[in-house]
Amino acid sequence: MYVGVTSNLPKTILEHKNKKYPKSFPAKYNLSILVYYEQFQWIENAIAREKQIKAGSREAKNNLIRSINPKWEDLFDEIENIMTI
Repeated sequence: MYVGVTSNLPKTILEHKNKKYPKSFPAKYNLSILVYYEQFQWIENAIAREKQIKAGSREAKNNLIRSINPKWEDLFDEIENIMTI
């Protein structure tokens, strides 16, 4: 499971899917499916939320994902259509 912040989610997901950075954590562990995301207007709020999520247990993260995506489906197509690459 990977938790991170980006200013361009579609671009970042494509980089993960294409393993643009072969030595990165997502490439090393083959993490390329988007199962949860949140949007923020201010980067400071996004970073604070990232830290909050990272501090939680694995079960808390799983519950958060299941709350909006119970089947753990890849949400990339959803965000690709609503955000600019």
